[in-house]
Amino acid sequence: MNEQGLHWDDLKVVLAIAEAGSLSGAGRRLRASHATLFRRLNAIEERLGVRLFERLRSGYVPTAAGEELAGTARRVEIDVLDVERRIVGRDSRLYGTLRVTTTDTLLMGLLSPVLAAFRQSHPDIVLEVAVSNQLYNLSQRDADIAIRPSPAPPDHLVGRRIGAIAQAIYAPVDSDTDDIGWIGPDRHLGYAALEAWMKGSGVNDRCHYRVDTMLGMQAAVRDGLGQAILPCYLADEDSSMVRIGAPIPELTTDLWLLTHPDLRRVARIQAFMTFVAEAVMERMMLSTSPSAPG
Repeated sequence: MNEQGLHWDDLKVVLAIAEAGSLSGAGRRLRASHATLFRRLNAIEERLGVRLFERLRSGYVPTAAGEELAGTARRVEIDVLDVERRIVGRDSRLYGTLRVTTTDTLLMGLLSPVLAAFRQSHPDIVLEVAVSNQLYNLSQRDADIAIRPSPAPPDHLVGRRIGAIAQAIYAPVDSDTDDIGWIGPDRHLGYAALEAWMKGSGVNDRCHYRVDTMLGMQAAVRDGLGQAILPCYLADEDSSMVRIGAPIPELTTDLWLLTHPDLRRVARIQAFMTFVAEAVMERMMLSTSPSAPG
């Protein structure tokens, strides 16, 4: 197979289609339309004089030539990303763009004022915040920094533990917890520890409302649908609900601030991690008192 005349962008197209198995999936990854990728793939195949994918009803399946080219693309991608990280890692300037990934609950309940304060202190640094419950691939530069709850962060990332997320039972103000039911996590939330606690505590039979976000669970308590387990940093400030007892030890989760090893010496990343760690630890100390009214 003749690979002459191929550009890195061509290899990215082939790799994205091979890994996604469809033009639509590749388009989401590359932020390109179905029609654009269709034209580009046809042009690549015409230039090479070989068919790279079988177009089946179930999706796009690489031919032998497609597999070979996708393998080449994977190797090139690793080299390109490695060079990018090492070059960026030499940056000593306190300006530029930082892409941060975190969860919706952490952003709304804890991080938004911290990020606002960081921007005020460092106006030349642009923040891009990616909200997702999935850990972005920091090795592929999907994000520069991750702020995540985790019992143990991935071995290939570096960073620091910046706090412990305490969780407790919350109920609507002036409600009788003996009479109201429970709000629980939907299976799509993927919160196995909370599901196990509710099952072990015998409250599953009283759970008649489930939702796949913690913010949704908070809203349900606020609207009187029942009581629920919520992070203290999120619910303690909500005047529509009250904490019932102390935080539950077995549901306490560590909070981590993480980046890729190649980026840890970048000045703006160092500045961000120091600022956020100090601010978050200070704010979380206010939400970890051992007891509360209720």
